[in-house]
Amino acid sequence: MDIILQEDDGILVPPVNFSAVEDNCIYRSGFPQSSNFSFLQSLNLSSIICLCPEPYPEKNLEFLQFNKVKLFQFGMDGTKEPSTMSRSAITEALKVLTDVRNHPVLIHCKRGKHRTGRIVGCLRKWQNWCLSSVMDEYKHFAGAKWRETDVRFLETYDVSCVRHCLESIIYTNYGSTKRCFLCIEEILQKPLMTSVL
Repeated sequence: MDIILQEDDGILVPPVNFSAVEDNCIYRSGFPQSSNFSFLQSLNLSSIICLCPEPYPEKNLEFLQFNKVKLFQFGMDGTKEPSTMSRSAITEALKVLTDVRNHPVLIHCKRGKHRTGRIVGCLRKWQNWCLSSVMDEYKHFAGAKWRETDVRFLETYDVSCVRHCLESIIYTNYGSTKRCFLCIEEILQKPLMTSVL
């Protein structure tokens, strides 16, 4: 179902398969079209994570530049073959996603289903969601075309490297005092990234 919001001067239309992953800070969707730009402006995005390997369209780049939105592109093929699912690209995308300095952020691929679903599923594992809930969310957005290879990937992906990255970000930004170490432990015990704010 499409979400359409009214604005004084028109209608705001979100990209296909749009949804909030975390309220006011992480969103997911299919590839944004120019008809979605007003809606994206309303989100006050700081960053976009694109999971498609193709060059980003010029009109989208102009929109990002005009609105001072950073683009992080991790070219992942939209394939069903497990051998091409790059764990390193997923990990690098998660490092960007879990860094609150990049929020609010939109994650997208072509349709907002498989590649985006893998990233969000790995994020949910990092947030300590139970595996059945991770799979339910993935299958909800993938619909009838969910892939067994994606499910196996999500089952086996190790999120500990993302935790180490977050520890490094916190340590670098807040120093090495004893209080900081207590703060890190406190933050890492909470499942939501918004606790870092």
